[in-house]
Parts: sequence; structure tokens; C-alpha cells
Amino acid sequence: MVETPFEISSFLSSDGYKLHYRQFNPVGIAKATIVFIHGIQSHGGWYETSCRKFTQAGYRVLFLDRRGSGLNQVSRGDSPSFRTLLDDLKEFLQFQRKEIAGARPLILGAISWGGKIAFGLEIRMANLVDGFILLAPGFCPKVHPTRKERFFIALGSLFTPRRLFNIPLNDPELFTTNPVAQKFLKEDPLALRRATARFLLGSVRLDFYLRIFRTKISRPILLLIAGQDKIIDNEKTIAFVKRFATGSLTIKEYPDAHHTFEFEPEPQKHIEEIKEWLEVQFKK
Repeated sequence: MVETPFEISSFLSSDGYKLHYRQFNPVGIAKATIVFIHGIQSHGGWYETSCRKFTQAGYRVLFLDRRGSGLNQVSRGDSPSFRTLLDDLKEFLQFQRKEIAGARPLILGAISWGGKIAFGLEIRMANLVDGFILLAPGFCPKVHPTRKERFFIALGSLFTPRRLFNIPLNDPELFTTNPVAQKFLKEDPLALRRATARFLLGSVRLDFYLRIFRTKISRPILLLIAGQDKIIDNEKTIAFVKRFATGSLTIKEYPDAHHTFEFEPEPQKHIEEIKEWLEVQFKK
């Protein structure tokens, strides 16, 4: 099969920050548009294989790199607040909704830490999308900064908010057992390995935001769980998503899978099941 090409485009947020994203266009009229957002350390370049698979199945795919991450080199690892990140995504989705003129479904795919942004946006402005795909979402992580690190992050947020701290996910074995993928992760120049004090504190504040202002989501949700996940607490994550979901909730568990589905030896399985879910939920 011919490899699907993509283009790198940009979107200007309301505060003037230029956000880059990968755009994969299908041949002919798209069945739907899927916007993907990534985890705290990753970026769209990790997921080009699955994006191509979805595009070959007839979907228009946009993978947005978070401000300060991936292709976005300005203010690496930083964001003024979690609300800024929510607004970035809100504005991007509103623009895409205008682009498709409501004619086709708009789906939000959120990976790992990006799940918090997806549900946070639903609290801030509901019903911007027609459904959610959650891949090992980071609502209930098992990996945290140490108590000492948390102290200095809190201190830094008061006096040196742009001071950088290590993200506690720099061991590739947390993401995958695939040796080739581990080498890629270790050498990836675009991976985010450090973040500012105010970004990391904003992540904690986003956790409280999700729990205090929890909303009900009537849109269909597909939740993918990796049985060998070293980053996410699966039982707590499933319970967390169930507290939000009032509409259709489909849970797919992969007992042998590790955190990043993309790097599994046979990633095709989860891709096929996502495509099946899309066909059932958004058939013409």
C-alpha cells in the first residue's frame, strides 16, 4: 500500500502562539475528522503510522502538538496555565468545525496525559466534538515526582515559574518493551523531557479541576486500556471515566499491551478496533 503523505500546518491561537500540527488527508470525501492530542512527553511524530492507517480508511486526521511540545519550539515545556492549553484546543476545534461546516463528525482522540485536556475542555465548553477516543488516558497515573521534587516545583511556581524540572517519565521502558521503539524514544529530539514549574503545577490544578467540576458526557466514548501499563492505574482510570460517561461507553482492554499502543509489536489490532467503533458510532 502506498504510504500516505502528510503536511505540517500551523494554527495561530488567540494569544499569538503558533501551534503546529500534522495533517493527513484521505482520497475523496472524508468520513469524519479525527483530531489527536498527545501525552505530556510525546508528540505527533510518535503516531504517524496509526494516523496513516486511519487516513487510508477514509478519515481526515489532524495531530496537534501541544504548545511548548513537539514541533512547537517556542517556550519549550511551558504554558501560563492549564486553561491556556484548554483554550488552545478549543480554538483549534472551533476552527476545524467551521472547516467541515458540520457536515461530518469531529472526533477527539486523546492519548495519555492528553486525556486530561480532552475532559477538561468538555467542562470548559461542552459538545465541541461528537465523540472521544481515549488511549491509556492519564487521569490516574502511577508515576509522580518525588516528594522532594514536588516541594521544589511548588516553590519554583511561586518564585521562578519558568524553572525547568525533569518529567518523571524519561525511562523508555515505561512506554514499551519494544527495543526498537525504546531506542527511538531515547534518541527522539522532539520528546519533552523537562517542563516548567508552572506547567507541572498546572497539571496538578487540572486534576483538581476535573474532580471538582466533573461534568456528564453524553457523547460516545471509546476507552482503550493497556494491561501491562506501568504509567496508568487502569482500575482507577476505568472508574474515573465511568463517572463522566452518561452516553455510550465502550471499553477495550489489551492484557498484553504496554502504555504506548503505537509501539506494540502488533499495533494493527487496536487500530482496527478503533475503526470498527467509528463505523458503528458514526455510520451515515
